[in-house]
Amino acid sequence: MCRAPPPPGRICSLGRLSLAFRCFFSLLFDGKLPDDVLAKLNLVSRAAARSAPKADVPTVRVSDGALQVLGILQRDARLVDFLMEDISAYSDDQVGAAVRSLHEQSRKSLQQYFKLAPVIDGVEGAYTKIDDQSAVKLIGNVPADGKAAGGVLRHRGWKAEAVNLPNVPARTNLSILAPAELEIE
Repeated sequence: MCRAPPPPGRICSLGRLSLAFRCFFSLLFDGKLPDDVLAKLNLVSRAAARSAPKADVPTVRVSDGALQVLGILQRDARLVDFLMEDISAYSDDQVGAAVRSLHEQSRKSLQQYFKLAPVIDGVEGAYTKIDDQSAVKLIGNVPADGKAAGGVLRHRGWKAEAVNLPNVPARTNLSILAPAELEIE
């Protein structure tokens, strides 16, 4: 017998022995453990586990990452504002001045959240052998089978070696790239 009550969540030796016999005979004759035994062992029956409400798991859509990047570029560089504005009325000097700031801020954002590298680290205009056909777009006089051993490098291409986007709080509406701004007077 237990001389002192066991700590919470623990069962004394005699209690464990009687619990073992109870479990054995319940399983032998009923095919299941009684609810009070499950509670003592901190277990949950399968039926109770199935009926328990599931944790609210946020659904992730394919577009979420794209919207997050677009939102970052809008926040940091006002890219969407620039692209959605009709610039035909502005002079080339005005557009050039706006693009310089846009370029600088967009570049900083890309460098902060992505590690980018060229697909082919070679000199443009030089003959280059193809190592990975799936990473190359053939242009010009392309063979009928769509494959070639190499060609003149016209663009090195880009690949993302690492992506380090910030975590998005749950229930964030990523379709809002930038909230509307209202000034209170």
